Amino acid sequence: MREFETSVQELKDQVLTSVAELAWEDRLTTGILDVPERIIPGPEAKMRCCIYKERAVVSSRIKLALGGDSANPGMVEVMDIACDECPVTQIEVGPACRGCIATRCLHACPKDAISLETHGHHRKAVIDHNKCITCGKCVAACPYGAIEKRQRPCEKGCVAGAISMGEDKKAAIDVNKCVSCGTCTYQCPFGAIMDKSYIVDVVQMLRGAARWDFRVYAVLAPSIAGQFAPATLGQLVTALKMVGFYDVAEVALGADMTAQAEGEELLEKGKLLSSCCPAFVDYVEKNFPDLAPMISHTPSPMVMIGKRIKESDPRARVVFIGPCVAKKREFQMGKTMGTIDCALTFEELYPLFQSKGIDPTILEETPLDEASGYGRSFAHSGGVAGAVAQALKERGVTDKEFKLNAVSCSGLAQCKIELLKMAKGIGDVNFIEGMACEGGCVQGAGILIRSPRNQADVQKYAQAAGERTIAQALTGPEGKAETRKKPVPKKTK
Repeated sequence: MREFETSVQELKDQVLTSVAELAWEDRLTTGILDVPERIIPGPEAKMRCCIYKERAVVSSRIKLALGGDSANPGMVEVMDIACDECPVTQIEVGPACRGCIATRCLHACPKDAISLETHGHHRKAVIDHNKCITCGKCVAACPYGAIEKRQRPCEKGCVAGAISMGEDKKAAIDVNKCVSCGTCTYQCPFGAIMDKSYIVDVVQMLRGAARWDFRVYAVLAPSIAGQFAPATLGQLVTALKMVGFYDVAEVALGADMTAQAEGEELLEKGKLLSSCCPAFVDYVEKNFPDLAPMISHTPSPMVMIGKRIKESDPRARVVFIGPCVAKKREFQMGKTMGTIDCALTFEELYPLFQSKGIDPTILEETPLDEASGYGRSFAHSGGVAGAVAQALKERGVTDKEFKLNAVSCSGLAQCKIELLKMAKGIGDVNFIEGMACEGGCVQGAGILIRSPRNQADVQKYAQAAGERTIAQALTGPEGKAETRKKPVPKKTK
């Protein structure tokens, strides 16, 4: 068993593995009630006040592992039993305050919420929280750094402003603001927020393939590079086929298709917002509706590769596997045209392997080398803009004909800044690459390993494609439109 970066991640893995095992054995209805006690055997509590609360938290996680609240359209949910009621977000004056005579904090406050109080021979700034609007101007003004904005981790991580404190002091998510980026799921140190899982749906799909005469394909996002180390990509492909997938494809090949199409669309419209990140698209639609018409009509790489597979195999069912929580929402949307049947994160793929007792690191490799390095680079910030530039170059477009002025936004905070500029007509940017996760998909909410090395792993994966161009990836070595090679059907007993 691998070592996880946090205890929250380890607990999530245990729950997902247990649920997947029961799904394979068709014992969900009879065995699910035993899972909390099996994971938390006691008698000593390890993370909470008692084993009963720990088991209650596991029960809440099981509900989300089974798909969560069907009445809730959001992809992430707060588990009330797990929320630790962190201190309310507010600004506090710390012990470093010197009671200086400049009183920059007093002058900076727009609501006169700060005053000076004298205690003995020492005076100190005091904040009236009934007046304070937590604007943070005093924090920036204090030369001693004595004023701090204390903020809940989940609220701090939610740039979309969808998380607030409910009347019971527990976190609450506004689905009308949430963009399903999933940042809150790993920002919360108590693991009180979790993304819905469709791992049971995937297991049932794989179990029913032979009976209902369809074939289940796995499509792997390029950010998988290094996530299952020391297992190689080829070993993961073998493991996926052992689980029951009929074939495996690179989402990066869909990215090549997207880059080519977005290049054409950019030439036609003159200004464009990328459509690859569903959380970014959702953020634009909810917060900048006037800019929404500028969102590219080109489908995301996930949809592109799914469409390609289903056009070549009418019996195909396609499962996206990547780092993204928002993809779980995207595959259910009508605009994806039924090209994707389900979505899993890397955090969910590992339990899927465990549930079948498969260790990818000891398997032989199955080659998977279809996409260009430009398509594989979609996984990190700047990759989409770089691929679009390459697509225009391969089309023969010169700077005199059309000059690409792109900006790559790493995280929603940066996206917001560039969108505000565009909305006000500031600057000459004509292509915004929006990534909801800082660093891009390599730092998505559903990854196994959160490290600066992720980007280096993806760059190495991109370089492995050699000098293959986007056009060559899409047409194949003979210059004809490439269709997926259909493998020989497995013999059934």
